[in-house]
Amino acid sequence: MTKERPCHLSSRTSTVRRGSGDQSSKMFIWTSGRSTTSYRHDERRNIYQKIRDHDLLDKRKTVTALKAGEDRAILLGLTMMVCSIMMYFLLGITLLRSYMQSVWTEETQCTLLNISITETFNCSFSCGPECSKNSQYPCLQVYVNVSSSGQKYLLYHTEETIKINSECSYIPKCGKNFEESLSLVNVVMENFKKYQHFTCFCDPEGIQKNVLLTKLYSSNVLFHSLFWPTCMMIGGLVIVAMVKLTQYLSLLCERIQRINR
Repeated sequence: MTKERPCHLSSRTSTVRRGSGDQSSKMFIWTSGRSTTSYRHDERRNIYQKIRDHDLLDKRKTVTALKAGEDRAILLGLTMMVCSIMMYFLLGITLLRSYMQSVWTEETQCTLLNISITETFNCSFSCGPECSKNSQYPCLQVYVNVSSSGQKYLLYHTEETIKINSECSYIPKCGKNFEESLSLVNVVMENFKKYQHFTCFCDPEGIQKNVLLTKLYSSNVLFHSLFWPTCMMIGGLVIVAMVKLTQYLSLLCERIQRINR
């Protein structure tokens, strides 16, 4: 009996040792499986964080690019409006002022009565930097009968003709060759003789005792001169308005997304 106890104890000890070994192996497997799962979970979180950071970086780059583009668009619109205001100012003190001061506003029919070259006048022309020479030009006088009043008036080419020389109806460009100026005046004379009835402009109040063949500052010229600055002004306003509307809609969409979250 005493000899069998050691065998029984040794078997129990081996069983205990074996059980403790199995338990430690099970603990190792469980802990190793847990650490593997935690590692995978951390790895997934890191990948998700990287993707999120990359998306945020792309979004910031996109927002920065859009902001720069919006700033350039607003600057373009403001520049267009400033340029149109400057053009309005320049046209207002030149073209519009001359148009308002013009008294030849009534359009009527003129009939040729008499046309002739009366005399020659001296003039000067430019021959280079700080150089001018004297020459002459022939003076053409044209008298017409105005159908609206039935009176005889001296016809002028434009308003500038009256300012240069009030005795001549047409003044050619001053040049060094008098024969060329004379031939040009003869061509104008032949055209008047060919077309003896034409449209002219007179003073409806009768203060100016002369008529004009062509108005430099007519309503048609004024319209075309103010049309393009107006288009530029409208274009600048539309650009600025569209950018501001886009920014407002973007902020409104972002607020809606925050509320939905």
